[in-house]
Amino acid sequence: MRPLIGISCCVKPFGPSGMPNHAASDHYVRVVLGPVGGMPVLLPAAGEEVSRELLSRLDGLLLTGSRSNVCPVYYDGPNHAEGTPEDQARDSTTLPLIRAAVAAGVPLLAICRGFQELNVALGGSLDQRIQDMEGRMDHSTPSDQTIARVRTGKAHPVRVAAGSGLAQLWSGLDYDPAAVPVNSLHNQGVARAAPRLRPEAWAPDGTIEAASIDAAAGFALGVQWHPEYDWERDDLSRRIFDRFGEAAREFAQRRSPEETMRLSVAAE
Repeated sequence: MRPLIGISCCVKPFGPSGMPNHAASDHYVRVVLGPVGGMPVLLPAAGEEVSRELLSRLDGLLLTGSRSNVCPVYYDGPNHAEGTPEDQARDSTTLPLIRAAVAAGVPLLAICRGFQELNVALGGSLDQRIQDMEGRMDHSTPSDQTIARVRTGKAHPVRVAAGSGLAQLWSGLDYDPAAVPVNSLHNQGVARAAPRLRPEAWAPDGTIEAASIDAAAGFALGVQWHPEYDWERDDLSRRIFDRFGEAAREFAQRRSPEETMRLSVAAE
C-alpha cells in the first residue's frame, strides 16, 4: 500500500452564500500522488480531538501554505492588522497535531504557513508583515505580477548552512549553497525560533527560510517557500518531496503486521 499522507486543510468560504468548506490546493494532492508516492488524505480543520484520532492512521503529514496567518493569540503576539485573514479552526487543529506528530516520529513536511505553524507549535513566535519592517525585504506576492508567475518564478536567494539536513538532502545536486533561488509568497515569518527549531537556510535579510527539529524522532523539515509549484522542473524541489516520500514509506513499514493488515482490510 502507498503511505497515507495527511494534508492540512483550511476553512474557506465558497459559493454565493460563503458557506464554509474544508479545502487544500490541488498542488498538494498532486505532489503527494507524484514524487511523494503516497495516498493523499485531506485533514479537516475540525479541532484537536479529530486530529489526534487521524494521526494514528497516517504515515506522513504535509502542512500546507495558505493566505491566512497564524492567529497571534497562539504566540502572544500583537493583533493582526485589520483585514488580515485568520483561520483559528485550522490553528486549533494543526498546532496540537504538529506536536503529536513530532513526538510520534511521523514524517513531517511543513510549507510556508505550515512552517510558521511548526515554529509556533513548538514555542516560537512570528513577525507580521515583514515587508513593513525596517531593513527587511518584501516577501509577499508583488501586486504587479500574475500569481502564476510568482508561484513559479524565483524571488530571492537563500543561503543554506553547510552540513545541515537540507544540505545533506541536496547532496550530489548542482547548486550554489550560498544563493539558492526560491519563490516567495508570505507576509509572516519566524521571529523567535522555537527552542527545538534548528534554522538551516536564510534569506538575504536574515529571515529564516528552512529549519529542521532538534532530536526529532522522524523526518521533520520546514521551508518558507513553495517547492510544490515547480518540482517537475526544479531538482532541488523534487528532492525535498522524494525524501519525504522515502521517510513516509519507511515509517509505514515499521508498523506492526497486525496494524498493516487491519488497515489493508479496511481499505478494501
